[in-house]
Amino acid sequence: MIEEYSFGTIKISGKIYKSDLIVGKEVINQRWWRKQGHKVQLEDIPEILNKKPEVVIFGTGANGKLVVDGKVVDELKKIGCEVVIARSDEAVKKFNELLKAEKDVVLAIHLTC
Repeated sequence: MIEEYSFGTIKISGKIYKSDLIVGKEVINQRWWRKQGHKVQLEDIPEILNKKPEVVIFGTGANGKLVVDGKVVDELKKIGCEVVIARSDEAVKKFNELLKAEKDVVLAIHLTC
């Protein structure tokens, strides 16, 4: 569960992270970086593609500046994933809700803008 999110930080299981990350039931990538900073492309999510979760949530930042390429959404849907794209605060709420419902969910979250 994500205990707290605020601009630039996220708290998971008592640990504070200050870098964008990918998390499921555990932290998958604690220093998630994209080839083009504010754009998510297929080459930026190999661990998600390999995991094939039921739901993938992209947290687009406090102000929604992160853009998810349409090819990413198409590829995830092709392998059977539901895709949710939301500002990071809403993405965290949705992630916690789905985790409580015992869904296989992954959150890729941009912590700042």
